[in-house]
Amino acid sequence: MKYDLWAPPEYWLLSNVERLCICNGCGSSQAKFDFIPDTMYLLNISEACDIHDYMYHVGITEEDKMEADRRFLSNLLRIINTAGGFLRWFRRRRALKYYEAVVELGGPAFWEGKEGG
Repeated sequence: MKYDLWAPPEYWLLSNVERLCICNGCGSSQAKFDFIPDTMYLLNISEACDIHDYMYHVGITEEDKMEADRRFLSNLLRIINTAGGFLRWFRRRRALKYYEAVVELGGPAFWEGKEGG
């Protein structure tokens, strides 16, 4: 299924190698145990997570982090709404939990390797 996701134009130009170096799907690359699934009730959301990873990678300000988090939620909802089905309501609730998690807990991942971070 094709989703109309928003990402910075540079994201779509990444080679597979570059993408693998920057993006790791859902969850933090810093986590010892990755327990965040790349699916929501069997719906693959990894592209939204990869775009979010890229935006964290290139972002440099608190505003960049906030924009990445908002775009993450928007892309999750685009995937969910496009897929439709009876699980849509449950997936939307889960998307809000993912969004709340990156807003509250994503700071260390955003600031890793950056000046002042």
